Amino acid sequence: MTKITADHLARSACVYVRQSTADQLVHNHESRRRQYGLADRARQLGWAAVEVIDDDLGRSGGGINRPGFERLLAAICEGRVGAVLAIEVSRLARNGRDWHTLIEFCGLVGTIIVDEDGIYDPRHPNDRLLLGMKGTMSELELSLFRQRSHEALKQKARRGALFLRLAAGYVKAGRDRIEKDPDHRVQDALKLVFSKFAEFQSARQVHVWLRDEGIVLPVKSRNTEERGIIWRLPAYNTVHNILTNPIHAGAYAFGRTTSKVSVEEGRKRVRRGVRRPVAEWDVLLKDQHEGYITWEQFERNQRVIADNATGKGSATVKGAVRRGELLLAGLLRCGHCGRKLHVAYSGKIGAITATEPARTTAQSDASRSVDWAPTRQSTQRFCASCGRSASMPRSRR
Repeated sequence: MTKITADHLARSACVYVRQSTADQLVHNHESRRRQYGLADRARQLGWAAVEVIDDDLGRSGGGINRPGFERLLAAICEGRVGAVLAIEVSRLARNGRDWHTLIEFCGLVGTIIVDEDGIYDPRHPNDRLLLGMKGTMSELELSLFRQRSHEALKQKARRGALFLRLAAGYVKAGRDRIEKDPDHRVQDALKLVFSKFAEFQSARQVHVWLRDEGIVLPVKSRNTEERGIIWRLPAYNTVHNILTNPIHAGAYAFGRTTSKVSVEEGRKRVRRGVRRPVAEWDVLLKDQHEGYITWEQFERNQRVIADNATGKGSATVKGAVRRGELLLAGLLRCGHCGRKLHVAYSGKIGAITATEPARTTAQSDASRSVDWAPTRQSTQRFCASCGRSASMPRSRR
C-alpha cells in the first residue's frame, strides 16, 4: 500500500535545499544539483505544485537561525505541504530540536517526508521510530566530525606548526615555520607602534598619534584576489591587535579565543572571538621565532593595557595617565565603594565638583554630585555614588 494519498497530492511538495558552508557552495556543485533534482522526483511521484526552498544555502544545520527552515515549518503548520523532500535527513536538521519539531508538525497535519532511501509517514510508529534514529545518527555524525577535526588541529598546534592566518609582519618559511617579513618597511612600521606605546603608555594615544601624523600601517588583506599586505591608516583595533598578539613577542599561541553559546528567542546564538586569559590558552610556546619585542615587554604591555581599561566595569584598574590641569584626574577614588571620581574645578574660589563616572543602566542609580570648597586645613571629598566621605579609609568588610 502506497503512503502517498490523494490528500498529499492535493497539496504542494517542498524540496529543501541546503549546503552548510560558503566553501561548499563554491566547490560542491554536484551535491547542489542532486538536491535541486529532487523537484523532478516530486513530479514523477505525482505532485503538480513543487516549491523549492533554498534560503539556507551556506548555513549550518546545527541549530543557528535558518530562515528557509522556518518558512518550511510555517508552510507545514498551515497545511499547505503534502510532502517534504530532502536528499538526506542531515539536510533538514543537524540537531534534535529542529528535527523532532519537524517530525511532530508533519505528524499533526499529515505531511510525509521523502529522501533518497524511502517515503516516511510520521503518523506511523515504525516510520516515526526510523526517522528519530536517522536524526540522532545525523546529529552524532556532526559531533564526531567536529571532534576529530578539532583534535587534529590541536595536535598540530602543540607542535607549533599550525598557522591558520599570519599577522602582518611575518611570512611562512616552509610548511611549519615562520620568519619576519623581509620588507623593512613592514618591520619599521611595527617597531614604531611598540616604541610609541612605550612612550605614551596607551594604545588609544598611539592610535591618535598615528592618525594625526598620517602614518599608515600594514594589514593582511582578506580579499582572496589581493593576498598579501595592504597599507592604510590604522583603526584602533589594528593598533590593539598588534600590541596584544603574542606572535610579535616570538611566541606561538593557539586557543586565545573561544565561543560563547546563548539562547535568544528560542534559538542558539554563537558569539565567536571571545578572548581568554593567558592561563587558559590551549597552547603557548615561547621563543619559537624572532620577535619584535621580548616576552617580558609583551607581558608588561598587557598589564598596562589592562590597567587602562577603565570602561570594563572594574573599580580596581589604575587608569591611563591623562593630560589636563585637574589635580589627581583619574586617580581619585572613593574610600568605601572604590569607584573613580570625576574631578572638576569651577568658580572664583576653586570649588570642586566630584561626580561618579557613567555606568550602565543596570548599575546606575539616580546620579548625584557633591560640591565642596577646599580650605587650607583640609579638603573634604565625597563620593557621588555612595554619598560618603572619600577621604575616610576603605571598609574592610
